[in-house]
Amino acid sequence: MSFSYLLQFPKSIAFFAGATAVLAFAPFALSPIAILCLTLLFGLWQSATPRQAFKQGWLFGLGFMGLGISWLHISIDQFGGVGLPLAMIITLLFVAIIALFFGLTGWLGASFCRQNRTLQLLAIFPATWALIEWVRGWFLTGFPWLSMGYSQLDTPLQGVAPILGVFGISWVVALLAALILWTITQCSSQPKTLLKPALGISSIIVIYAVSGFLDKHHWTQPAGAPIKATLIQGNIPQELKWNPDQFGPTMRLYTGLTRANWESDLVIWPETAIPAFYHRVKEDLLDPLEADARSHNTDLLVGIAAKSSEDSSYFNAMVTLGKEQDLYKKRHLVPFGEFLPLKWLLHPLIDFLRIPMSDFSAGDNNKTVLNLAGYPAGISICYEDAFGEEVIQALPEAAFLINASNDAWFGDSLAPHQHLEIARMRALETGRYLLRATNTGISAIIGTKGEIQGLSAAFKRTTLTGKITPMRGMTPYAVIGNGGIVATLLILLMITLFISNTIKKKG
Repeated sequence: MSFSYLLQFPKSIAFFAGATAVLAFAPFALSPIAILCLTLLFGLWQSATPRQAFKQGWLFGLGFMGLGISWLHISIDQFGGVGLPLAMIITLLFVAIIALFFGLTGWLGASFCRQNRTLQLLAIFPATWALIEWVRGWFLTGFPWLSMGYSQLDTPLQGVAPILGVFGISWVVALLAALILWTITQCSSQPKTLLKPALGISSIIVIYAVSGFLDKHHWTQPAGAPIKATLIQGNIPQELKWNPDQFGPTMRLYTGLTRANWESDLVIWPETAIPAFYHRVKEDLLDPLEADARSHNTDLLVGIAAKSSEDSSYFNAMVTLGKEQDLYKKRHLVPFGEFLPLKWLLHPLIDFLRIPMSDFSAGDNNKTVLNLAGYPAGISICYEDAFGEEVIQALPEAAFLINASNDAWFGDSLAPHQHLEIARMRALETGRYLLRATNTGISAIIGTKGEIQGLSAAFKRTTLTGKITPMRGMTPYAVIGNGGIVATLLILLMITLFISNTIKKKG
């Protein structure tokens, strides 16, 4: 069965390629599948009109996101209280909307350089793919989940991350897919010559070799002696977490596990580990904990909701207890989960879904670090670590990173594995150790190359202890952010369009 025969079924192939691409991400981590699925999609787009490419891209996105983020229905059903059928409908509606980004990628890619298929394939398709991924990462607060670059952790291509970030790897993935397709096309159209296929294969080898060489480079250096850190994973079921009767047992669990680890320099509780407002538990719970932490020369970081003393607004926060007391308030909130867009119009929706603590306010964008264990640490809460350009706002000051999360909302699904993959990319992009404390898993200690140095089992009450090294210095990505890859791709597109127009005029 030839490649051209497969392309006779564009809609089925597009959906199949999208659904299969999920296997490239955690927990499956079959990295080459991402490249092969894009090869199939680009093959469809090359013979499609812009309108056809839009439909094919949308179908790819429908399969990709439909399987990849199907876990959304769990929280909508179990904790929104709407029932499984309506939860599935809401999830599918969201997937259909997100899939439009993939349709837009196809439409744009197929609209330019139609007279020069080589330029279209090797320049337009990869650049457009990465740029639309970037747009998806910020448009309407952003949803950068399952960017293709995440699929290449633990491969030579991860060497691109400290320079161009996750979207830079996405571009390289798309470029490799284009080169594979171009090589196959040259073999079938010009079977008597091996020059162009050899050029395509050589280009693929060079990309992997250069990326692998970059991956061996260390962009940051130790800034001090190692720190011993303990992550507390309480494994409190989400359906019990906000039950008032569960508060006492939960606090006894967390404080008991903490007191057993006072020998650590730093102890971290997960996001909203304390299911109460800060001001209500300060005197009876937090003040004694702080005194205990100080007596053991340990810093404690706990997740809690904090209410403003000036108005009725409240925040998803992390509070330091120990040598000094400080507060980080989550800055990038989850739409419909932590805040309601167009609240004046859609407020009945939150009442209908009954999501606890769903009216948070955003914290100060200038407050990104807390001093812990003698060093400034860059803090993110849950979903915030999906936004690389926001994480690097803590640099160069931050010597290490902390992410406190609660993936219990999504049960035993792909979500915790995918979220851990995202956290690993942030460590790789910044050249910093990252401590990830979660309620039900997966908690982890992540090294500067995105490697896992300690890992907890999911849905297990446990502690995770290990040593991390404070780091200094800046990766190129930490300096320029996503602007580096965006500027590179826009310049590439302009040069490509100029060359295409020049060739067209001469022809």
